[in-house]
Amino acid sequence: MTTPWTEDHIPDQTGRVAIVTGSNSGIGWEAARALANKGATVIMACRSIDKATPAADQINALKPAGKVVVMALDLGDLASVRAFATDFRQNYQRLDLLINNAGVAHPPYGKTAQGFEQQFGINHLGHFALTGLLLDRLGATPGARIVTVSSISHRSGIIHFDDLNLERNYKPSRGYAQSKLANLLFTYELQRRLVTAGQSTLAVAAHPGWSATNALRHSSFMRRLNPMFAQPPKMGVLPTLYAATAPDVRGGDFFGPSILELRGYPKKVDASASSHDEAVARRLWAISEELTQVKYALAGSGI
Repeated sequence: MTTPWTEDHIPDQTGRVAIVTGSNSGIGWEAARALANKGATVIMACRSIDKATPAADQINALKPAGKVVVMALDLGDLASVRAFATDFRQNYQRLDLLINNAGVAHPPYGKTAQGFEQQFGINHLGHFALTGLLLDRLGATPGARIVTVSSISHRSGIIHFDDLNLERNYKPSRGYAQSKLANLLFTYELQRRLVTAGQSTLAVAAHPGWSATNALRHSSFMRRLNPMFAQPPKMGVLPTLYAATAPDVRGGDFFGPSILELRGYPKKVDASASSHDEAVARRLWAISEELTQVKYALAGSGI
C-alpha cells in the first residue's frame, strides 16, 4: 500500500448485510459504525442487549447511510449461538460479511455454559459454531467474506489437545494465546475447505495490534501501559475493515498494523508457523465439530 489505508477507502456497502460480533464497544463498535456509514445493514450481535442498544443509538445519531440492528448473541452458550443463527436466517436471505470479533482476554478461570474454558469456548468454539450455522447464507452471497479477529498473542499459542480446558495448568495468558492460535488455524483450514468445495467465500483474518479496548479489562498491567503504547480503537479496527472490504484481499490473508504490528495503518502480515500446521488444523477442526455439534456442510470438500 503506497498511501495509508483508512476507512474512507471502504467501498460502498449499500445493500450488503454484515454481522459484527461483540460490537457494543471497542473494535466491534468501530467496525459496525464504519460499515453502516458506508451503507451496510449491520447486525450488532452482542451478549447484552442493554449495552448494545445505547451503542446502536450512538451510531444512529451519526445518521449513517445504512443502519444497525441489535440482536442477542452469547458466544459462551451454544444454545444462544443456535438461536441467533435461526433468528438471522428467518430475517435475512444474504450475508456478505461475518466479522468474528467478540472475545474475552486474560480473565480469571471460568467456563462457558457447556463447560469449556471461556477463552477457548468464546473466542474459538462460539465463532466456529456461528460460522458453520451461517455458512449457507455466506455461500449464497457473491463476494462474501468471513473475517476472524486474532491477536499477535497467537505466536505464543499452543493447542493443548490433552487439556483444552486448561484445567491442570490455567494461566490467563496461556488460555488467550491458545484461543487466538485457534482463530488462525480455523481461518486457514476453513479457506482450504472452501476452495476444495468450489466456494467463492473468503476466509481471512486480522488483528488490531495494541488497542485500548475493554478486552484488556482483566489485565491491570496492560491497562496501565495503554496511555503510552495503545492506539485508539478507531485505528485498531482498520486491519479488520481492510480484510472485510478491500478489493485486493485473498483467502487466507492476515492483516495487522504496520508499525511492529502494534500500531499504525493496516498491512498484510505473516502468522506463526504453528498457525499453518495443517495436521493440527484438521485435528482442531474435528474436535471443534464434535464439541459444538456443528457439522460444516461443504459439498465436495470430503467432510
